[in-house]
Amino acid sequence: MSSGSDGNLTYIESDNAKILVDIGLSCKEVEKRLSLLNLTGKDIDAIFITHEHNDHIKGLDVFASKFGTKIFAHIDGWPAIDAKLTRVSKEQKWSFTSRPFTFKDLKITSFKLPHDSACCIGYAFESENKKISILTDCGKLDNQILEIISASQLVYLESNHNIKMLKENPNYSPLLKRRILSNFGHLSNDACAAAIKYLVKTGVKQIVLSHLSRENNSPEVAYCDVTNYLKDFGIIEGVNIKIDVATINPGKIFKIL
Repeated sequence: MSSGSDGNLTYIESDNAKILVDIGLSCKEVEKRLSLLNLTGKDIDAIFITHEHNDHIKGLDVFASKFGTKIFAHIDGWPAIDAKLTRVSKEQKWSFTSRPFTFKDLKITSFKLPHDSACCIGYAFESENKKISILTDCGKLDNQILEIISASQLVYLESNHNIKMLKENPNYSPLLKRRILSNFGHLSNDACAAAIKYLVKTGVKQIVLSHLSRENNSPEVAYCDVTNYLKDFGIIEGVNIKIDVATINPGKIFKIL
């Protein structure tokens, strides 16, 4: 429903659960976008937070307090998240560890991601042998992370920046560029493409390029960078893998059959 440096919001629905992953837009904007799906805030069973940065929790305090929504976050991430909340009751705050757990008909596997936050989390949601994985805000991927999200029917995967655009951006300081390019920053288009190359071998058929930088990327650049990289390895978009690009505007609805 929104993905990028200006705000992140993902809606997932199973037979028995309606959840949000992150809520980086204002409460008013979230309600507006839910209405496009004929939903209200009262319909949301829980919000799963990746980390405490504002583009992931901007609307959390107001929305959750208004609708009494449960909030789930990793136990190591809660102190930093809680420091930014003033309205949410203690009863709404739920913690988990890195062990898989269930919520309604969802099996949820969380995994820590290297990022410059107190604790950044990726998620794999499973129901009836179908899996959706969400992985954004990650400086570097390893085989353990890739193994967790492998064989997903759908993966939201960070494709934050074009390296050349970032390095040549006059508005970014050398320090900021080094942070983004570090192992605790964000995945480049090339790093994203390398991960997709691996995931295709595990049976992943649908990727959504996510969390694009407003200044150092564009949907067109990200798509071209990724598909051209894959083409060199004989992986053809539309044949071996389907690739879409998420933006801050409401996007496609994916139905996992």
